[in-house]
Amino acid sequence: MSEQLLYFNGINAATGEYRRPPMPLSEFSRLAERDPVEPVQKQRGILAGVDPSDLAEAGWGVILPQDADPALREALKPLLERRRSQAGRQAEWHYRELTYFPGESKDEFLKRYEVGPGWVDPDEMPYYLLVVGTPEQVPFDFQYQLDVQYAVGRLCFDTPEEYARYAQSVVDTERRRLARSRRITFFGVQNRDDPPTRLSVEHLVDRLWEKLGRRTSGWDLVTLLTEETSKAQLRRLLGGADTPALLFTAGHAVCFPAGDPQQRTKQGALVCNDWPGPQAWKKGLLEDHYFAADDLNGNAHLKGMIAFHFACFSAGTPQLDSFSASRAPEGRRALAPQPFVARLPQRLLSHPKGGALAVIGHVDTAWWHSFLWEEAGGQVQAFESTLRELMDGKPVGLAMESFGQRYAELAADLIEAKLKEEEAGGSPQDVRKSYLWTAYHDARSYAIVGDPAVRLPLAPPSDGAIWQA
Repeated sequence: MSEQLLYFNGINAATGEYRRPPMPLSEFSRLAERDPVEPVQKQRGILAGVDPSDLAEAGWGVILPQDADPALREALKPLLERRRSQAGRQAEWHYRELTYFPGESKDEFLKRYEVGPGWVDPDEMPYYLLVVGTPEQVPFDFQYQLDVQYAVGRLCFDTPEEYARYAQSVVDTERRRLARSRRITFFGVQNRDDPPTRLSVEHLVDRLWEKLGRRTSGWDLVTLLTEETSKAQLRRLLGGADTPALLFTAGHAVCFPAGDPQQRTKQGALVCNDWPGPQAWKKGLLEDHYFAADDLNGNAHLKGMIAFHFACFSAGTPQLDSFSASRAPEGRRALAPQPFVARLPQRLLSHPKGGALAVIGHVDTAWWHSFLWEEAGGQVQAFESTLRELMDGKPVGLAMESFGQRYAELAADLIEAKLKEEEAGGSPQDVRKSYLWTAYHDARSYAIVGDPAVRLPLAPPSDGAIWQA
Protein backbone atom coordinates (compact mmCIF):
# COMPACT_ATOMS: atom_id res chain seq x y z
CA MET A 1 0.00 0.00 0.00
CA SER A 2 1.44 3.39 -0.99
CA GLU A 3 2.25 5.92 1.70
CA GLN A 4 -0.26 8.72 2.30
CA LEU A 5 0.65 11.99 0.60
CA LEU A 6 0.13 15.43 2.08
CA TYR A 7 -1.16 18.10 -0.29
CA PHE A 8 -0.54 21.75 0.51
CA ASN A 9 -2.49 24.94 0.15
CA GLY A 10 -0.82 27.60 -1.96
CA ILE A 11 -0.27 27.94 -5.71
CA ASN A 12 2.96 29.14 -7.32
CA ALA A 13 1.90 32.13 -9.40
CA ALA A 14 4.71 31.65 -11.93
CA THR A 15 4.12 27.95 -12.68
CA GLY A 16 0.51 27.25 -11.67
CA GLU A 17 1.77 24.27 -9.64
CA TYR A 18 1.46 23.66 -5.90
CA ARG A 19 3.93 25.77 -3.94
CA ARG A 20 5.13 22.49 -2.45
CA PRO A 21 4.69 19.20 -4.27
CA PRO A 22 2.71 16.51 -2.40
CA MET A 23 4.96 14.94 0.24
CA PRO A 24 4.88 11.63 2.16
CA LEU A 25 4.09 11.84 5.87
CA SER A 26 7.44 10.24 6.69
CA GLU A 27 9.20 13.38 5.48
CA PHE A 28 7.49 15.33 8.22
CA SER A 29 8.48 12.84 10.86
CA ARG A 30 12.11 13.48 9.92
CA LEU A 31 11.57 17.24 10.10
CA ALA A 32 9.95 16.88 13.50
CA GLU A 33 13.02 15.03 14.77
CA ARG A 34 15.18 18.10 14.12
CA ASP A 35 12.79 20.68 15.52
CA PRO A 36 13.01 21.68 19.20
CA VAL A 37 9.59 22.42 20.67
CA GLU A 38 9.22 25.03 23.39
CA PRO A 39 6.88 24.15 26.26
CA VAL A 40 3.75 26.32 26.12
CA GLN A 41 1.62 27.00 29.20
CA LYS A 42 -2.02 27.84 28.62
CA GLN A 43 -5.09 28.51 30.66
CA ARG A 44 -8.05 30.67 29.74
CA GLY A 45 -5.80 33.74 29.52
CA ILE A 46 -7.19 36.20 32.04
CA LEU A 47 -7.43 36.16 35.83
CA ALA A 48 -10.62 34.67 37.30
CA GLY A 49 -13.19 37.31 38.17
CA VAL A 50 -12.12 39.70 35.40
CA ASP A 51 -14.58 40.26 32.55
CA PRO A 52 -12.50 39.81 29.36
CA SER A 53 -15.12 41.61 27.28
CA ASP A 54 -14.83 44.83 29.31
CA LEU A 55 -11.71 46.87 28.53
CA ALA A 56 -12.03 48.70 31.86
CA GLU A 57 -11.46 45.35 33.60
CA ALA A 58 -9.27 43.52 31.06
CA GLY A 59 -7.05 46.45 30.03
CA TRP A 60 -5.64 47.48 26.67
CA GLY A 61 -2.10 48.30 25.59
CA VAL A 62 -0.13 49.25 22.52
CA ILE A 63 3.39 47.89 21.86
CA LEU A 64 5.57 50.17 19.75
CA PRO A 65 9.07 49.25 18.56
CA GLN A 66 11.93 51.21 20.06
CA ASP A 67 12.70 52.81 16.68
CA ALA A 68 9.07 53.63 15.85
CA ASP A 69 8.47 56.73 13.78
CA PRO A 70 6.80 59.32 16.10
CA ALA A 71 4.35 59.94 13.23
CA LEU A 72 2.84 56.50 13.83
CA ARG A 73 1.71 57.36 17.34
CA GLU A 74 0.27 60.62 16.09
CA ALA A 75 -1.57 58.79 13.32
CA LEU A 76 -3.06 56.35 15.84
CA LYS A 77 -4.02 59.11 18.28
CA PRO A 78 -7.84 58.84 17.80
CA LEU A 79 -7.72 55.09 18.54
CA LEU A 80 -5.29 55.47 21.46
CA GLU A 81 -7.39 58.18 23.06
CA ARG A 82 -10.54 56.08 22.73
CA ARG A 83 -8.87 53.00 24.23
CA ARG A 84 -7.42 55.11 27.06
CA SER A 85 -10.91 56.37 27.92
CA GLN A 86 -12.29 52.81 27.86
CA ALA A 87 -9.49 50.82 29.52
CA GLY A 88 -8.57 53.53 32.02
CA ARG A 89 -12.13 54.16 33.17
CA GLN A 90 -11.66 52.32 36.49
CA ALA A 91 -7.86 52.25 36.78
CA GLU A 92 -5.59 54.41 34.65
CA TRP A 93 -2.86 51.73 34.57
CA HIS A 94 -5.19 49.39 32.66
CA TYR A 95 -4.18 51.46 29.63
CA ARG A 96 -0.48 51.10 28.76
CA GLU A 97 1.91 52.29 26.07
CA LEU A 98 4.75 49.77 25.91
CA THR A 99 8.05 49.52 24.06
CA TYR A 100 9.58 46.49 22.35
CA PHE A 101 13.39 46.38 22.28
CA PRO A 102 15.13 44.66 19.32
CA GLY A 103 15.76 40.96 19.81
CA GLU A 104 13.62 40.56 22.93
CA SER A 105 11.82 37.30 23.57
CA LYS A 106 8.34 37.28 25.03
CA ASP A 107 9.73 36.35 28.46
CA GLU A 108 12.36 39.11 28.33
CA PHE A 109 9.74 41.66 27.33
CA LEU A 110 7.41 40.68 30.18
CA LYS A 111 10.23 40.49 32.71
CA ARG A 112 11.29 44.06 31.88
CA TYR A 113 7.77 45.11 32.87
CA GLU A 114 7.99 42.91 36.01
CA VAL A 115 5.49 40.37 34.71
CA GLY A 116 5.90 36.59 34.80
CA PRO A 117 4.12 33.72 33.04
CA GLY A 118 0.65 32.49 33.95
CA TRP A 119 -2.73 34.10 34.30
CA VAL A 120 -3.04 37.62 32.90
CA ASP A 121 -3.52 40.20 35.66
CA PRO A 122 -4.57 43.52 34.08
CA ASP A 123 -3.10 45.36 37.07
CA GLU A 124 0.29 44.18 35.81
CA MET A 125 -0.18 43.92 32.02
CA PRO A 126 -3.27 44.53 29.87
CA TYR A 127 -4.95 41.52 28.33
CA TYR A 128 -5.50 43.18 24.93
CA LEU A 129 -2.21 44.11 23.25
CA LEU A 130 -1.83 45.81 19.87
CA VAL A 131 1.58 45.37 18.23
CA VAL A 132 2.47 48.23 15.88
CA GLY A 133 5.20 47.93 13.26
CA THR A 134 6.75 45.55 10.77
CA PRO A 135 7.71 41.97 11.65
CA GLU A 136 11.33 43.08 11.27
CA GLN A 137 10.78 45.56 14.09
CA VAL A 138 8.60 43.23 16.20
CA PRO A 139 9.02 39.62 15.04
CA PHE A 140 6.19 37.24 14.27
CA ASP A 141 7.67 34.75 16.79
CA PHE A 142 7.27 37.32 19.57
CA GLN A 143 3.65 37.82 18.54
CA TYR A 144 2.98 34.05 18.48
CA GLN A 145 4.35 33.52 21.99
CA LEU A 146 2.65 36.56 23.49
CA ASP A 147 -0.65 35.50 21.90
CA VAL A 148 -0.71 32.22 23.82
CA GLN A 149 -1.81 34.00 26.99
CA TYR A 150 -2.77 37.50 25.81
CA ALA A 151 -5.14 38.73 23.11
CA VAL A 152 -2.76 40.11 20.48
CA GLY A 153 -3.24 41.85 17.15
CA ARG A 154 -0.91 43.70 14.82
CA LEU A 155 -1.06 46.83 12.73
CA CYS A 156 1.50 47.24 9.97
CA PHE A 157 1.11 49.70 7.10
CA ASP A 158 3.50 51.41 4.72
CA THR A 159 2.51 54.99 5.57
CA PRO A 160 1.26 57.00 8.57
CA GLU A 161 -1.81 57.90 6.47
CA GLU A 162 -2.87 54.25 6.41
CA TYR A 163 -2.53 53.99 10.20
CA ALA A 164 -4.61 57.14 10.54
CA ARG A 165 -7.34 55.80 8.23
CA TYR A 166 -7.62 52.58 10.21
CA ALA A 167 -7.68 54.38 13.57
CA GLN A 168 -10.38 56.79 12.43
CA SER A 169 -12.42 54.00 10.85
CA VAL A 170 -12.50 52.00 14.10
CA VAL A 171 -13.40 55.06 16.15
CA ASP A 172 -16.13 56.08 13.69
CA THR A 173 -17.60 52.57 13.71
CA GLU A 174 -17.72 52.43 17.50
CA ARG A 175 -18.82 56.00 18.25
CA ARG A 176 -21.40 56.38 15.52
CA ARG A 177 -22.93 52.99 16.32
CA LEU A 178 -22.69 51.76 12.75
CA ALA A 179 -24.39 48.40 12.44
CA ARG A 180 -24.23 45.48 10.04
CA SER A 181 -26.94 42.89 9.62
CA ARG A 182 -26.31 39.51 11.21
CA ARG A 183 -25.00 37.67 8.17
CA ILE A 184 -22.04 35.31 7.94
CA THR A 185 -20.94 34.19 4.48
CA PHE A 186 -18.80 31.13 3.81
CA PHE A 187 -16.82 31.38 0.56
CA GLY A 188 -15.56 27.84 -0.06
CA VAL A 189 -13.49 27.56 -3.21
CA GLN A 190 -13.20 24.05 -4.67
CA ASN A 191 -11.02 24.04 -7.76
CA ARG A 192 -11.34 21.22 -10.25
CA ASP A 193 -9.22 18.08 -9.63
CA ASP A 194 -7.69 19.73 -6.55
CA PRO A 195 -7.45 17.64 -3.33
CA PRO A 196 -6.63 20.53 -0.92
CA THR A 197 -9.69 22.63 -1.75
CA ARG A 198 -11.93 19.55 -1.85
CA LEU A 199 -10.83 18.75 1.71
CA SER A 200 -11.33 22.30 2.95
CA VAL A 201 -14.87 22.46 1.52
CA GLU A 202 -15.96 19.02 2.69
CA HIS A 203 -14.36 19.01 6.14
CA LEU A 204 -14.14 22.72 7.06
CA VAL A 205 -16.67 24.90 5.24
CA ASP A 206 -19.52 22.37 5.05
CA ARG A 207 -18.98 21.24 8.63
CA LEU A 208 -18.88 24.80 9.99
CA TRP A 209 -22.04 25.70 8.12
CA GLU A 210 -23.78 22.64 9.52
CA LYS A 211 -22.65 23.18 13.12
CA LEU A 212 -23.31 26.91 13.24
CA GLY A 213 -26.63 26.53 11.46
CA ARG A 214 -27.77 23.89 13.93
CA ARG A 215 -26.82 25.89 17.01
CA THR A 216 -27.32 29.52 15.97
CA SER A 217 -30.43 31.66 15.79
CA GLY A 218 -30.89 35.22 14.62
CA TRP A 219 -28.20 34.97 11.94
CA ASP A 220 -28.40 34.57 8.19
CA LEU A 221 -25.89 31.90 7.13
CA VAL A 222 -24.90 31.94 3.45
CA THR A 223 -22.63 29.35 1.84
CA LEU A 224 -21.12 29.94 -1.60
CA LEU A 225 -19.47 26.99 -3.37
CA THR A 226 -18.15 26.01 -6.84
CA GLU A 227 -19.34 28.48 -9.52
CA GLU A 228 -20.44 30.94 -6.82
CA THR A 229 -16.86 31.45 -5.63
CA SER A 230 -15.66 33.59 -8.53
CA LYS A 231 -13.43 36.63 -8.27
CA ALA A 232 -16.39 38.81 -9.23
CA GLN A 233 -18.44 37.39 -6.36
CA LEU A 234 -15.61 37.94 -3.87
CA ARG A 235 -15.47 41.59 -4.94
CA ARG A 236 -19.17 41.87 -4.03
CA LEU A 237 -18.46 40.34 -0.63
CA LEU A 238 -15.53 42.66 0.11
CA GLY A 239 -17.17 46.05 0.15
CA GLY A 240 -19.84 45.46 -2.47
CA ALA A 241 -23.56 44.80 -2.34
CA ASP A 242 -23.21 41.39 -0.68
CA THR A 243 -20.80 42.38 2.11
CA PRO A 244 -21.61 40.42 5.31
CA ALA A 245 -20.72 41.29 8.89
CA LEU A 246 -18.49 38.21 8.98
CA LEU A 247 -16.80 36.62 5.97
CA PHE A 248 -15.04 33.24 6.10
CA THR A 249 -13.04 32.13 3.04
CA ALA A 250 -11.21 28.87 2.43
CA GLY A 251 -8.97 28.02 -0.50
CA HIS A 252 -5.55 28.49 -2.01
CA ALA A 253 -3.51 31.65 -1.86
CA VAL A 254 -1.04 32.98 -4.42
CA CYS A 255 2.64 32.42 -3.65
CA PHE A 256 5.78 33.85 -5.24
CA PRO A 257 9.47 32.94 -5.03
CA ALA A 258 11.61 34.94 -2.60
CA GLY A 259 12.45 38.33 -4.07
CA ASP A 260 9.93 38.21 -6.90
CA PRO A 261 8.87 41.81 -7.66
CA GLN A 262 5.20 40.88 -7.13
CA GLN A 263 5.68 39.00 -3.88
CA ARG A 264 5.25 41.93 -1.54
CA THR A 265 1.99 43.13 -3.13
CA LYS A 266 0.30 39.85 -4.12
CA GLN A 267 1.48 37.01 -1.88
CA GLY A 268 -1.50 35.78 0.12
CA ALA A 269 -4.01 36.95 -2.51
CA LEU A 270 -6.99 34.58 -2.63
CA VAL A 271 -7.32 32.11 -5.51
CA CYS A 272 -10.93 31.87 -6.70
CA ASN A 273 -12.89 29.32 -8.69
CA ASP A 274 -11.78 31.09 -11.90
CA TRP A 275 -8.56 29.04 -11.71
CA PRO A 276 -9.34 25.79 -13.64
CA GLY A 277 -7.25 23.63 -11.31
CA PRO A 278 -3.87 21.86 -11.45
CA GLN A 279 -4.77 19.39 -14.18
CA ALA A 280 -6.43 21.76 -16.65
CA TRP A 281 -4.06 24.72 -16.14
CA LYS A 282 -0.38 23.94 -16.61
CA LYS A 283 1.06 27.46 -16.63
CA GLY A 284 1.33 30.56 -14.47
CA LEU A 285 -1.71 32.07 -12.82
CA LEU A 286 -3.51 34.95 -14.44
CA GLU A 287 -4.69 37.97 -12.47
CA ASP A 288 -8.23 36.86 -13.38
CA HIS A 289 -7.67 33.76 -11.23
CA TYR A 290 -7.19 35.50 -7.86
CA PHE A 291 -8.28 38.44 -5.72
CA ALA A 292 -5.49 40.76 -4.60
CA ALA A 293 -5.37 44.09 -2.74
CA ASP A 294 -5.56 46.07 -5.97
CA ASP A 295 -8.84 44.36 -6.83
CA LEU A 296 -10.73 46.08 -4.00
CA ASN A 297 -13.26 48.54 -5.33
CA GLY A 298 -12.32 52.17 -4.69
CA ASN A 299 -15.84 52.78 -3.35
CA ALA A 300 -15.96 49.65 -1.19
CA HIS A 301 -17.95 49.85 2.06
CA LEU A 302 -15.96 47.74 4.51
CA LYS A 303 -16.59 49.47 7.84
CA GLY A 304 -17.79 47.16 10.56
CA MET A 305 -16.86 43.83 8.94
CA ILE A 306 -14.39 41.13 10.01
CA ALA A 307 -12.86 38.61 7.59
CA PHE A 308 -11.27 35.23 8.33
CA HIS A 309 -9.14 33.78 5.50
CA PHE A 310 -8.04 30.14 5.68
CA ALA A 311 -5.19 30.29 3.17
CA CYS A 312 -1.40 30.25 3.15
CA PHE A 313 0.27 33.60 3.88
CA SER A 314 -3.11 35.33 4.10
CA ALA A 315 -1.91 37.34 7.13
CA GLY A 316 1.79 37.49 6.33
CA THR A 317 5.00 35.78 5.29
CA PRO A 318 7.98 34.94 7.54
CA GLN A 319 11.48 35.37 6.19
CA LEU A 320 12.47 31.74 6.77
CA ASP A 321 10.55 28.55 6.03
CA SER A 322 9.32 26.76 9.16
CA PHE A 323 9.34 23.50 7.21
CA SER A 324 12.91 23.43 5.89
CA ALA A 325 14.91 20.24 6.23
CA SER A 326 17.43 22.12 8.39
CA ARG A 327 16.26 23.73 11.62
CA ALA A 328 19.32 26.01 11.97
CA PRO A 329 18.60 29.57 10.77
CA GLU A 330 21.51 29.50 8.35
CA GLY A 331 20.20 26.31 6.77
CA ARG A 332 16.53 27.20 6.44
CA ARG A 333 15.10 28.15 3.08
CA ALA A 334 14.29 31.82 2.59
CA LEU A 335 10.64 32.54 1.79
CA ALA A 336 11.19 36.29 1.39
CA PRO A 337 14.03 38.84 1.68
CA GLN A 338 12.25 40.22 4.78
CA PRO A 339 9.16 39.11 6.71
CA PHE A 340 6.04 41.10 5.88
CA VAL A 341 2.33 41.48 6.55
CA ALA A 342 0.15 40.59 3.55
CA ARG A 343 -1.07 43.48 1.42
CA LEU A 344 -4.71 42.34 1.13
CA PRO A 345 -5.50 42.67 4.86
CA GLN A 346 -3.53 45.94 4.93
CA ARG A 347 -5.72 47.30 2.17
CA LEU A 348 -8.92 45.98 3.74
CA LEU A 349 -8.14 47.75 7.02
CA SER A 350 -6.91 51.05 5.57
CA HIS A 351 -9.36 51.56 2.72
CA PRO A 352 -9.85 55.29 1.95
CA LYS A 353 -13.63 54.93 2.29
CA GLY A 354 -13.33 53.24 5.66
CA GLY A 355 -11.72 49.94 6.50
CA ALA A 356 -12.67 46.59 7.96
CA LEU A 357 -12.20 46.12 11.70
CA ALA A 358 -9.89 43.10 11.54
CA VAL A 359 -8.67 40.27 9.35
CA ILE A 360 -7.77 36.84 10.75
CA GLY A 361 -5.35 34.92 8.58
CA HIS A 362 -2.31 32.72 8.49
CA VAL A 363 1.40 33.49 8.59
CA ASP A 364 3.31 30.73 6.75
CA THR A 365 1.86 27.57 5.19
CA ALA A 366 -1.72 26.62 6.14
CA TRP A 367 -2.39 22.91 6.65
CA TRP A 368 -5.45 20.70 6.55
CA HIS A 369 -4.34 19.53 10.00
CA SER A 370 -6.21 22.62 11.19
CA PHE A 371 -9.50 20.84 10.60
CA LEU A 372 -8.81 17.17 9.79
CA TRP A 373 -7.25 14.81 12.32
CA GLU A 374 -6.00 11.29 11.53
CA GLU A 375 -8.82 8.75 11.83
CA ALA A 376 -10.97 11.17 13.85
CA GLY A 377 -12.01 13.06 10.71
CA GLY A 378 -13.22 16.65 10.67
CA GLN A 379 -12.30 18.65 13.77
CA VAL A 380 -13.41 22.27 13.50
CA GLN A 381 -13.87 23.20 17.16
CA ALA A 382 -11.31 26.04 17.15
CA PHE A 383 -12.89 27.61 14.05
CA GLU A 384 -16.42 27.12 15.38
CA SER A 385 -15.56 28.63 18.75
CA THR A 386 -13.94 31.69 17.18
CA LEU A 387 -16.79 32.33 14.77
CA ARG A 388 -19.43 31.77 17.42
CA GLU A 389 -17.81 34.24 19.82
CA LEU A 390 -17.51 36.82 17.06
CA MET A 391 -21.19 36.29 16.26
CA ASP A 392 -21.96 36.84 19.95
CA GLY A 393 -20.26 40.24 19.77
CA LYS A 394 -17.07 39.28 21.63
CA PRO A 395 -13.77 41.09 20.88
CA VAL A 396 -11.77 39.38 18.15
CA GLY A 397 -8.77 38.77 20.44
CA LEU A 398 -10.95 36.97 22.96
CA ALA A 399 -12.62 34.99 20.17
CA MET A 400 -9.21 33.69 19.04
CA GLU A 401 -8.45 32.11 22.44
CA SER A 402 -9.39 28.72 21.01
CA PHE A 403 -6.41 28.81 18.63
CA GLY A 404 -4.02 29.69 21.46
CA GLN A 405 -5.43 26.78 23.42
CA ARG A 406 -4.96 24.45 20.45
CA TYR A 407 -1.35 25.61 19.98
CA ALA A 408 -0.54 24.96 23.65
CA GLU A 409 -2.21 21.54 23.66
CA LEU A 410 -0.39 20.40 20.53
CA ALA A 411 2.95 21.62 21.94
CA ALA A 412 2.36 19.52 25.07
CA ASP A 413 1.35 16.47 23.02
CA LEU A 414 4.39 16.78 20.75
CA ILE A 415 6.79 17.08 23.67
CA GLU A 416 5.20 14.03 25.26
CA ALA A 417 5.57 12.05 22.01
CA LYS A 418 9.26 12.95 21.80
CA LEU A 419 9.87 12.03 25.44
CA LYS A 420 8.27 8.63 24.93
CA GLU A 421 10.52 7.98 21.95
CA GLU A 422 13.60 8.91 23.96
CA GLU A 423 12.53 6.62 26.79
CA ALA A 424 12.09 3.81 24.28
CA GLY A 425 15.65 4.38 23.03
CA GLY A 426 14.76 5.21 19.45
CA SER A 427 12.99 7.59 17.13
CA PRO A 428 10.66 5.70 14.79
CA GLN A 429 9.16 7.43 11.77
CA ASP A 430 5.91 7.95 13.58
CA VAL A 431 2.86 9.13 11.62
CA ARG A 432 1.22 10.56 14.75
CA LYS A 433 4.27 12.70 15.47
CA SER A 434 4.12 13.99 11.89
CA TYR A 435 0.54 15.07 12.46
CA LEU A 436 1.42 16.69 15.78
CA TRP A 437 4.40 18.56 14.38
CA THR A 438 2.62 20.01 11.37
CA ALA A 439 -0.51 20.83 13.38
CA TYR A 440 1.61 22.53 16.07
CA HIS A 441 3.28 24.84 13.53
CA ASP A 442 -0.03 25.46 11.82
CA ALA A 443 -1.90 26.39 15.01
CA ARG A 444 0.64 28.94 16.20
CA SER A 445 0.61 30.83 12.89
CA TYR A 446 -2.96 32.16 13.00
CA ALA A 447 -2.82 35.90 13.53
CA ILE A 448 -5.06 38.94 13.86
CA VAL A 449 -4.30 41.92 11.65
CA GLY A 450 -6.02 44.77 13.46
CA ASP A 451 -6.89 45.86 16.99
CA PRO A 452 -7.68 42.74 19.08
CA ALA A 453 -10.34 44.68 21.04
CA VAL A 454 -12.63 45.36 18.08
CA ARG A 455 -15.94 43.54 17.83
CA LEU A 456 -18.68 43.25 15.26
CA PRO A 457 -21.18 46.14 15.40
CA LEU A 458 -24.34 44.11 15.04
CA ALA A 459 -27.91 45.14 14.39
CA PRO A 460 -30.57 43.72 16.74
CA PRO A 461 -31.67 40.22 15.62
CA SER A 462 -35.11 41.45 14.58
CA ASP A 463 -33.77 44.16 12.28
CA GLY A 464 -33.04 43.75 8.60
CA ALA A 465 -29.84 44.74 6.87
CA ILE A 466 -28.45 47.99 8.25
CA TRP A 467 -25.59 50.06 6.94
CA GLN A 468 -24.96 53.63 8.00
CA ALA A 469 -22.15 55.15 5.94
